[in-house]
Amino acid sequence: MRFFLRKTAFYLFTAWAAITINFFLPRMMKGDPVTAYINKHQGQISPEAADSLRTLFGLDDGRNVIQQYFDYWGMLFNGDLGRSFSKGLVPVSDVIMSALPWTIGLVGIATVISFCLGTGLGALIGWKRGSKADWTVPFATFFSTVPYFWMGLIAIALFSTSLGWFPASHAFNKGTAPSLSWDFVGQVISHGTLPALTIVISSLGGWILGMRNMMITVLDEDYVTVAEAKGLSNRRVLWKYAARNAVLPQFSSFALTLGFIVGGTLVMELVFSYPGVGKLLLDATNAKDYPLMQGIFLIITLTVLLANVFADVVYAWLDPRSRQEEA
Repeated sequence: MRFFLRKTAFYLFTAWAAITINFFLPRMMKGDPVTAYINKHQGQISPEAADSLRTLFGLDDGRNVIQQYFDYWGMLFNGDLGRSFSKGLVPVSDVIMSALPWTIGLVGIATVISFCLGTGLGALIGWKRGSKADWTVPFATFFSTVPYFWMGLIAIALFSTSLGWFPASHAFNKGTAPSLSWDFVGQVISHGTLPALTIVISSLGGWILGMRNMMITVLDEDYVTVAEAKGLSNRRVLWKYAARNAVLPQFSSFALTLGFIVGGTLVMELVFSYPGVGKLLLDATNAKDYPLMQGIFLIITLTVLLANVFADVVYAWLDPRSRQEEA
């Protein structure tokens, strides 16, 4: 019970701290969203309308930052994330929901594939340490150091420009309206293949190396030796004893990676002009769109916290000793 109470208190404090930083950080930037909005629509916004916008978004001189901070919490409790300056005063929740499925669908699936494939390969390579399987280590190390944008540019040059197998940008063909049709689904898969392949190849090496190194450490433990002495099959020793304990640190890293899925892979989305949350965040930052920036950061924060809660639950299930240590 103490384990869960401590974790709950920790995550509540972390959520409060993250939301507080989320509020104050954009306001430390030079300029403000209303000024940026007026500059973008020069000649179309009257001084009276500008004053109304500042009052509407709590940026007028009548309310200080502390008052704005409490107003922000009140809006959050009412489920109101505000309105986006850079998107025509559309509700922030609608703007985020238009980009969120693209990021989760692409980056989420690619990350899960990379984790499962890399962890499985790393376990097998670690189990067969000293064999020819170790030749994969230099390649895994190389690809784990390759930046996303470099890998993306190579993929575009090879598979799009030279071979013409896949589109080079966007999530679907221009002029196509999203719909639940096989043609549209095919377009989404075709356009998402290169960025997904980029994410998998760039992150696969890290999962392989992490799991392999942990497997080598775990294989020297007494419980693995005892399991082998009992005459258990190699497959059972590998997956039920060695890999189950070696994968624990991987889950912590995977939880953080899952959390940042919502933030997207910003560079990848820019290279492929993909309409995800990462590109949306960059646009909001350039426009000094406080409400949209805060909304995106809030979603990222909550996702990271939920992913860590998931990791703690899985960790406690795989290793009951962690619950006993916290009790």
